Amino acid sequence: MKGLVRSASLTNYAEIARSLNVEPMQQLRLVGLDPCCLLQPDLKISIEAVARLLNSSAREAGVEDFGLRMAESRKVSNLGPLALLWREPTLRSALKALQEFLCLHNQGLVLDIEESGGIAVLRLELVTVSHLFVRQSVELAVAVTHRLLKTLLGNHWHPSAVCFRHCAALDDSRHQRVFGTAVQFNCLMDGIICRSSDLDRALPSADPEMARYVNQYLKSIREDSREALLAQVQQMIWTLLPTGRCSVEQVAAQLGRDRRTLHRQLTREGETFSSLLDQVRRELATRYLANPHHPLSEIAGVLGFSELSAFSRWFSRLFDCSPSSWRTQPSPAHSRKSIPQLFN
Repeated sequence: MKGLVRSASLTNYAEIARSLNVEPMQQLRLVGLDPCCLLQPDLKISIEAVARLLNSSAREAGVEDFGLRMAESRKVSNLGPLALLWREPTLRSALKALQEFLCLHNQGLVLDIEESGGIAVLRLELVTVSHLFVRQSVELAVAVTHRLLKTLLGNHWHPSAVCFRHCAALDDSRHQRVFGTAVQFNCLMDGIICRSSDLDRALPSADPEMARYVNQYLKSIREDSREALLAQVQQMIWTLLPTGRCSVEQVAAQLGRDRRTLHRQLTREGETFSSLLDQVRRELATRYLANPHHPLSEIAGVLGFSELSAFSRWFSRLFDCSPSSWRTQPSPAHSRKSIPQLFN
C-alpha cells in the first residue's frame, strides 16, 4: 500500500536545496526519484520517497526547517484541480470538499475536522508504512494548509494554535514567522486549531453554481482513480484511531458496508481489520516513541489501549522489546543524527 502524491508537492524543492548548498539531483538519485518530477507537476510519485528526500536534504543541509522553507512560497494553484474548490460558499464547505477529494493530490494525506465548544481542530495525518522520519513532510503539509487558510481568509487571520507531535526545533524562529501564532510541540496531533466561527466565513471567491460543476468534475476524476479497499480502510483507521472511535463497525459504516462484507473483502485481499489496525499502530507508535516528551501512558491511550500494560504487551509482541527499551536503545531505524531532535 504505497501511496502516491502529485509531483507538485516538490515545487521549489531544487531552489531551496541549492540555497542551502545541497545538490538536488544527487538527493533525488539517493531516493530513486526521476528528476522529471521537478519539471512536471502532475506526475504521481511515491509519498515515502518524498519523505526520505526531504529528510535527507534537511540532514545534508543541517537545518531543521527544510519543509517550512518549501512552504513559504506555495500558492493555491499548487493543488492543481483542487484549487477549484474555493468556489464553495464558505470555508467549512470548501474544507469538507477538500477532505473528500484530497486523495487526488496526495493519497497518503488525510484531513480530519473535529468541533467542540466553538473550537475547530483540523488534524492532518500522513499515512506511511515504513517507520519513516516524517517531520519535514508533516511541517510542509501543515504550513501549506495554514498558508491556504490565510489566502482564503485574509492575512489578518490567525489560528488559535498550530500543533506538532514532534519536538521543538533548536531554533524555532522560522516557525514563529511562518505561522505568526502560538506553535505547540510535543502534542498528540499535527494540525491547526481555530474558532468554529472561522469555518462559517464566506469566501470572497464563492460561486455556488461553479462549485457544483467543480464537484461533479472532481467526482468523475476520483472514480477513475478509486483507491484500493486496503488503502481506504487504512486511511479510515488513521483518521479514527486518535479519536477513540476506531472499530471495525465504524470503519465499515464509513465505507458504506456492514462488518461481514468488509471482513469478507479484506480476507480476499489477504488482510483482516486487526492486521491493518496493527500496521497503523506500529507506525504511530514509532512516531510517538521517537519523541521522549510523550509519556508511555499517553501513547497507549492515543493508540486505543485502555491500559499501559496492554500497550506494552502488544509492542513487545511486534517489536521484540518493550517500548522503554526501544527508546533507550536506538537502532538504525530510529537513531538520532547530526542535530539533536532534528529528525524525530
